[in-house]
Amino acid sequence: MSHDPTGDSTDPDEEVGDTGDVQQNLKAMVQQTLQQMQGAEAPLPPAIRRRIKALKRLQLATTKLEAAFFAEVQELEAKYLLQYQPWLDKRSDIVNGKYEPTDDECVWENGDEDDEEGQGAQSKSENETKAIESSGSASDKEIKGIPGFWLTTLRNVDLMGDMIEECDEPVLEHLTDIKVAYVDTKGLDFTLEYHFSENDYFTNKVLTKSYTVSCDVNSEEPFSYEGAYIKSGKGCTIEWKKGKNITVKIVKKKQKHKGGRGQTRTVQKTVPNRSFFNTFSLPDASKDGDDDMAIQLSDDFARAEFLRDRLIPKAILFFTGEALEDDDDGQQFSGEEGDEDDDENGDGDDSFNPQEQVMKSKPPECKNQ
Repeated sequence: MSHDPTGDSTDPDEEVGDTGDVQQNLKAMVQQTLQQMQGAEAPLPPAIRRRIKALKRLQLATTKLEAAFFAEVQELEAKYLLQYQPWLDKRSDIVNGKYEPTDDECVWENGDEDDEEGQGAQSKSENETKAIESSGSASDKEIKGIPGFWLTTLRNVDLMGDMIEECDEPVLEHLTDIKVAYVDTKGLDFTLEYHFSENDYFTNKVLTKSYTVSCDVNSEEPFSYEGAYIKSGKGCTIEWKKGKNITVKIVKKKQKHKGGRGQTRTVQKTVPNRSFFNTFSLPDASKDGDDDMAIQLSDDFARAEFLRDRLIPKAILFFTGEALEDDDDGQQFSGEEGDEDDDENGDGDDSFNPQEQVMKSKPPECKNQ
């Protein structure tokens, strides 16, 4: 065995192994620091931080291009809404009994499937229908249009139906149409119009909710961008007729006389009442508010987008329930009181029958206590 005169007994193969270990350790360190970027104990090497900044600049450029894409999409929405409008107007005429479709217009290609669905819906309320017809209170010829069309459509969708109270139903029976109106050809700002027939509750012919929309990228959080979004909303003032405001109720409370000897008196107090029509009173988004207000606005904006993009264009499919089969979007909202209240009040039945709504008698009156 030869002796190394230099005294260095390091094996060359070991040197190669040590170099490989160093490279592996370096890779492990980089991977670990990348995984711990949120509050990392050790900062990334300067060269990597520099390249990350370059990549973020590229990402920001694509985000801005994405914003331009969504702006053009909104313009197309406004353009084609004008072309849809004649069909939407005809839908309104049929629903409200202003136009009776011809036999040719009533031919549906999927006739067999449609008939089966119709028979299924009819069987659920067959007894009630026969009773009404035999009493002479309603007949096929006397029914104009589709009574309760929009009430049924709204009730069929959880995120809208959960807002509708019993005292809202007789008012919503007068809802004849819900429309979208864009402010201009840019297709950003829009108004939801709720059209009502003459009724005993308020004098307004149309109730509106207007929304301001933006496609801009938030400079403070550019990478959270997901497309056009609602910035603010504004409701309207409902001109309630005397004693018909269902958004408030009168409660009676016993109160002790000051300085009296156990004597009490009954006082009346006006307090808020749960109602679908509270949605027309929105808090001011420009003012700083609490978390509840932020949740209320966020939920309202989501409903507005759902109405604009899905329910209004496809109202007949939500009326029949066909659009609900694959509809899982936005069914739960953080600001709403959930199924607990519905179960307690017995209002949690999902099988709201369109035919039952069409044929039923006068809805219950809202009783203010």
